[in-house]
Amino acid sequence: MKMVKNAAGRLVPTEVNGKPAVPFKGVGKHIPSGNKAAPMIESCVHYPADGDKRVPSIKEALKRCGIKDGMTLSSHHHFRNGDLVANQVFDAAAELGIKDLVWFPSASFPCHEPVIEHMKNGVVQRVEGSMNGPLGAYCSHGHMKGLGVLRSHGGRWQAIQDGEVHIDIAVIAAPTADPFGNATGDRGPSACGLLGFALADSMYADRVIIVTDNLVPFPCIPWQIHGNNVDFVVETDRIGIPEKIVSGTTRITRSPDRLLIAEMTARFIKEAGIMRDGFSFQSGAGGTSLAFAIFLRDMMKQAGVKARFIRAGSTKYQVEMLEQGLADFILDGQTFDLEGVRSMRENPNHINTSPFTSYNYHGKGNFASMMDVVALGATEVDTGFNANVVTHSDGMLLHGIGGWQNCLASKCTILPIPSFRDRIPVIVDKVTTLCGPGELIDVIVTERGIAINPRRQDLLDAVKDSDLPIRTIQEIKAEVESMCGKPSKLKLLDKVVAVVKWVDGTIIDSVYQVP
Repeated sequence: MKMVKNAAGRLVPTEVNGKPAVPFKGVGKHIPSGNKAAPMIESCVHYPADGDKRVPSIKEALKRCGIKDGMTLSSHHHFRNGDLVANQVFDAAAELGIKDLVWFPSASFPCHEPVIEHMKNGVVQRVEGSMNGPLGAYCSHGHMKGLGVLRSHGGRWQAIQDGEVHIDIAVIAAPTADPFGNATGDRGPSACGLLGFALADSMYADRVIIVTDNLVPFPCIPWQIHGNNVDFVVETDRIGIPEKIVSGTTRITRSPDRLLIAEMTARFIKEAGIMRDGFSFQSGAGGTSLAFAIFLRDMMKQAGVKARFIRAGSTKYQVEMLEQGLADFILDGQTFDLEGVRSMRENPNHINTSPFTSYNYHGKGNFASMMDVVALGATEVDTGFNANVVTHSDGMLLHGIGGWQNCLASKCTILPIPSFRDRIPVIVDKVTTLCGPGELIDVIVTERGIAINPRRQDLLDAVKDSDLPIRTIQEIKAEVESMCGKPSKLKLLDKVVAVVKWVDGTIIDSVYQVP
């Protein structure tokens, strides 16, 4: 594998899974050319005149789609750890004797651990998508046949529309659908909110299968997926467990330290003058970020401030803000709990979006750069404000990127993080895996103080007369190391097991095999 040093100083391969790859050139430096990819031209001659596209099973749908060895199959993760469809797809492929499939999910979760057996028996060659839990560990130990490719939500849309990834068969779990293939996620017994992560799949894939447990007569209204893009519809008993969209990363923290971090984050936004009438914000799905949203809500109430829009991953906390008149709109990219699902179904100001509108870097603008402030998590940061969200300090690949990279385009990016986890410092000399360049990360909030990127003199000036504990990142790092000790240098193997794409499709870093 030929490796070159990219603009961030990281060694990355020039070829990934047999295709040429472009090393990271710097923020905003890679400008694409050419035209978007396009699906095949179809004819109504090949589809039922009565609009009924139902087939009896996923296995039959795959057969009619012409599934073959080496194809790329996609799925979405709006059910998070409650998905019941993806595993059935690969079980059916195994029964058909198919080998070397590429799985292209918008994310995978611990519920997808059975896919490991399909990688062992050759049905699945590799995963190109965020890997949470067992699949990430399997990849980290060097067991996956091909290279994993980690993309942000916006980067996944970019890869599809640019033709970097061609989806042969998209399988979309839809909580409600009609026999023609129109589908929505905001209603039905398995309602999960929206289906935005599957929208590009439905538009660009050669073949599209809708799997639903709530078939309604035509037309399914409102439709989030258009039946004109769908080939087959499969009815099944159950497609997902909505309660499990609330995972361990979408519950508010109870840790006193993390609650302090959340409160200081909200205070910083207020003291810096960001919290004002008409501002916009986004918080992540982690426990600290959710707590931050509550503190910010209370400060907004006290100050009489109203946001123009909240960019979400929606939870009951953002929904309460919308219903209490603290925001005009929620622009939702992923529904994180059942109150978010209810709100999307009932409130016309709770808008379902997709990565195209929100995050796609190869478009004519997106919502991310219009946000005033965003608060996100991270597994590591370094003294250059570079950050990591996919591996831990031991190098193990256990998390996905999600929309994290895309949100760095915000006018102010804040990372509320503990200064150490399990007595291991979070602030390091150099992050294990680079996911976000330091020039895009403005503030680090820890329980031991707030570090502002020296590039942001405007923020330093804005809070200089406040009583916030403003410190340099070096000071915070030194204090933590005096308590926990300086971490020993991580020793990883030379084998690259995955790559991390930047929002423009270039490679920002490599992930190495753990011992």
